[in-house]
Amino acid sequence: MATAKLSLEGIEYEFPVFRGTENELAIDTTKLRSRTKAITFDPGYGNTGSCKSAITYIDGEKGILRYRGYPIEELVKKCTFPDVAYLMVKGELPDEAQSASWRHGLMTEGFVHESLLKFFDHIPPTAHPMNILGSMISSMSSFYPDTTSDDPECIDLNIKRLIGQVKTLAAFSYKKSVGQPIVYPRHDHSYASNYLRMMFATPAAEYEVPKVLEDALDMLLILHADHEQNCSTSTVRMVGSSRANIYASISAGINALWGPLHGGANQAVLDMLQRIHD
Repeated sequence: MATAKLSLEGIEYEFPVFRGTENELAIDTTKLRSRTKAITFDPGYGNTGSCKSAITYIDGEKGILRYRGYPIEELVKKCTFPDVAYLMVKGELPDEAQSASWRHGLMTEGFVHESLLKFFDHIPPTAHPMNILGSMISSMSSFYPDTTSDDPECIDLNIKRLIGQVKTLAAFSYKKSVGQPIVYPRHDHSYASNYLRMMFATPAAEYEVPKVLEDALDMLLILHADHEQNCSTSTVRMVGSSRANIYASISAGINALWGPLHGGANQAVLDMLQRIHD
């Protein structure tokens, strides 16, 4: 095994070196403090890998994004967002039967508990949609108390609940902000189509989702599905490391994503495009 040498106060230490999935080098400093009584100083974790992961590789400077080794260019052409979500969770793309079962689970778990919907009645119409979404995701832990179980079936169920309901709650959060009645999901629509319908349909008239918008949103969801150890992902892992339930952890990540230097930057872009359009 390759090693890296560190000379500190006249004493030389060796630390293991390993290579990642894309052949990038990493120095294993997990025993740095115990051996040297020193720590690393790396504000913003710009030079620190906080875990080993084979889920995502991204190199923004070179325009590379891969999920489980698959190039993003290949995934957006051949897959839907639910199938890419399955790939990231399970480690491999689903076959036809697995895809159908997975999509059925996401649809079944896509309905929000009716009692949770009453929370919307007490939120000011001026509240930011991200504020509403983070609060609602956190509240889900009150309705699903089995979130700390290590049972694989329970974990799988909570994953489906999160992926299934986040689109519903996001659409409901938007409807709250514009003062319109909510629109429930339907079983005869795809994941992306359901979200668009819940966003823009009204009880007064049926809304037919344009295919071009459905495909564009599906591609957008795939592109944004995961970007390694960014601010929101790191926040979820930090909160989850305390064994906090999955909904509290994801809610913390949503609030981190809300910031203008992270996901909030996308809002600034949309605001700019709207001003250009106007």
